[in-house]
Formats: sequence, structure tokens, C-alpha cells
Amino acid sequence: MSELIKVVLTEDEMPRQWYNLNADFTRPMPPPVDINGKPIGPEALAPVFPMNLIEQEMCTDRWVDIPEEVLGIYKLWRPTPLYRARRLEAALGTPARIYYKNEGVSPAGSHKPNTAVPQAYYNKIFGIKRLTTETGAGQWGCALSFASQLMGLECKIFMVRISFDQKPFRKIMMRVWGGHCVASPSTETEVGRRILEADPDTPGSLGIAISEALEQAVQREDTRYALGSVLNHVMLHQTIIGLEAKRQFEKIGEYPDIVIGCAGGGSNFAGIAFPFLADKAAGRDLRVIGTEPAACPTLTRAPYVYDSGDVAMMTPLLPMHSLGHTFVPEPIHAGGLRYHGMAPMVSHALQEGLIEATAIEQLECYESAILWARTEGFIPAPETSHAIAQAIREAKQAKEEGKAKVIVMNWSGHGLMDLKGYEAYMDGKLTDYKLPEEAMLRSMLCLKDLPKPPASERR
Repeated sequence: MSELIKVVLTEDEMPRQWYNLNADFTRPMPPPVDINGKPIGPEALAPVFPMNLIEQEMCTDRWVDIPEEVLGIYKLWRPTPLYRARRLEAALGTPARIYYKNEGVSPAGSHKPNTAVPQAYYNKIFGIKRLTTETGAGQWGCALSFASQLMGLECKIFMVRISFDQKPFRKIMMRVWGGHCVASPSTETEVGRRILEADPDTPGSLGIAISEALEQAVQREDTRYALGSVLNHVMLHQTIIGLEAKRQFEKIGEYPDIVIGCAGGGSNFAGIAFPFLADKAAGRDLRVIGTEPAACPTLTRAPYVYDSGDVAMMTPLLPMHSLGHTFVPEPIHAGGLRYHGMAPMVSHALQEGLIEATAIEQLECYESAILWARTEGFIPAPETSHAIAQAIREAKQAKEEGKAKVIVMNWSGHGLMDLKGYEAYMDGKLTDYKLPEEAMLRSMLCLKDLPKPPASERR
């Protein structure tokens, strides 16, 4: 135990089922609704998603089998290792034991293929030939391009313009895997042209890119839309992360006191957190923390409301913490955490008191990422640096308290395509940005006429 650095599982020890937190909520989540507040049925989603994924979206079964073809592709990089960050512990002088689940070992370099592969698979067997999607920092666009290529599908990606400009190598990765990537807003869709006419210099947003992808998805019968975060079936697929981590902790006789993930739309946070939340819901003493950028504070400051997932309001209204579907975030480098809303399941977990939320500014995150790289070696994605910063905060607190806490975080992806952000930080060109209250209130004006979740749901 004293020399432990890495905990591995064999292929035979990899989970064969995903875990659905919906089965263990004390109160069921409010349903998606239409603009009049009426719950929607599966048929409302049929033009956008294949019915087999719609069934998963509405599923309340605790366990869902992973198809054999998906398992076979997962084995290209799964099970992923669980590391102990001993050098970081030493640098901090903390009695805490810090572990991290390294999802950066996937072909795309992040956790995103965990859902890209099954989504491409379910679309393929449903008879779909082409997928459209959006991407922020590019991890999701890369992952879906990779998965689509393996499944023989075409893939069209609308990439938020600021990230399209900041992260050119991710565009090349998508192209290598056969994906076609364009900057959003684009001139290829009505919504894109309308937004460019109103603001030619807009940096774009995930809400805009989603609208463009949805617009093109519903125009062709052989095309469906794939989403990299937010929705229930995405959260489901990502739980393989936490399920593996629990088995790895069992191997070494440990169990975490604190579980941490960065939070943007919710997918990597749910992946590490939800399997542990099953234990917390059953009475286990455990802290689970989602950490987001102070520039896009959905969990920490935004209200719990019904809102659309995109700027053109093409999606149903979802119950979630949201800054408003018209929100355009500041162009911070953590592009994957710049979404206006939080996954309904993650939002509901916060409402239920199962999780905590924190918001950290980008200079502290980059400082933490540099310390990580200079102790643990791996260079983290800007998104991942938020989880690292929170883990360091918790480790310092453990030092003050003199407690040997066990901390685990999801190391959601590497930063080798994000080095311009590191350069800007080291050259002193980055500044902190905390979303001003007046800007937040202005962005939420679009919510005033929308239906509200039941008062009992809004804690």
C-alpha cells in the first residue's frame, strides 16, 4: 500500500452495465415539457434522436446492459487507470490521499468517447446514416468523429467560434476521423445567419451551436442529432467511470470521503459521481462536489427553472439550473464548461442535497494545473483544471484539520490541444472573470415567460 501509484482492472473486470441514478432519487425528476408546460412524450423527440436512445432518456431502471459491440470498442482504452497523486500530495504537505481517474487515455483524449461510442452504435442499428452535433472546446466533436468513423456514419460538427479559433488542432483531429467541422454561428443554417446578421463578431455559444446542429438534423430523414452532455442517456453512459473507480477502490481497501468533478453540462461529473451517489442515497457519509468556472456559474448562482437547451428553443424545456438559453459566455479557455445550463439529473441531485457546487476563477485553475503538471507530469485540459483546483483546496483543508481524507477526482482529459491557454497564462495575459450580477440577470430575461418547475422542486 505504501508504494501504490496506479490501480488497474483487467478487461474481465470492466462493468457490463451502466448505472441509472434516476432509480435512486427520493423524488422523481420533473419531466421535460413543451412551451405550454405540458409533459412531452417520446414522439416529440423522435425527429431528433433514435427511439432506442429516447427509451434510455426516459428509463428509470437502475441498470442498463452495455451492448457487446460497445464493450468491444471500449476495450481500446478501458478500463482506465486510477492513479494516486503522491507527488502532488508531497508538494502540498497534506495528509490527504488524492486519487484521480485518468480519462485522458482514450483515443480522443477525454471522457467523451464513453457516450460517443454508444450513441453512434444506437443510431447505426436504428438505420441512421449521418449525425450532427455541436462542440465547445472540441473534445466532444473529436469523440463523435472517432465513434462515427468506427460505426460507418457521417458526422457534421458545429464548433463554437471562439474555440474554433483558439484550438485549431482539434479541428484537424476531427478531420482525421472523417468529421466535418465548421465554426458556429455559420452561414449554413437559418439560425446561424440570423445571429451573424445581428452580431457579426459574436464568439458563439454552445446554445447557438446546438440550434444549428438541430436545424440540420431535422431536415433529413437519415440524420439525427447527438449531444455530448446534459441529457439523461449521456449521464448514463458516463457512469462506467465511477463504476470502475469503485471496483478499483475495493481492490485496495479504500473508499473516498470526497468525490470531485468539473461541471459544465454535467457529463464527466456525473460519470465519476453518480455511482458513488448511489451509496450516499443509501446513507453513506460522503461529499460530492461539482466545480464550475466563475464565468459560467450555473450550479452556484443560476436558478432552477425550465429552459431550452438551445438558443432557438428547438429542444423541449428541461428542468435545470440555467443562466438562460440566450446566454453568451465570456471566451475563457475552458470551452467545455461554457454551457448555459446544467444537466437535469445533476441539477436534481443538487436540489435533493446529494451534491455540493463551487465556482473557481481561471487563474487559480491554471495555477493548479501547472502545479499538477510539475508534480504528476500529465498536462490537464483547462476544464479538468477546475477539478484539480477543488481537489487542492480540499487537500489543504485536510492539512489544516490534520485529517487523512481520501479524495478522488475525475481527470477528464489532457490539455495537449490547449497549450495556447497555458502560454497565455504563463505570459501573464489571462485575467480572472466573474460573471457580473447585472449580466446574469440580463441573460435570464428570456426565462420570464417560460413554465416553472413545481415550487416543491425549487429548493
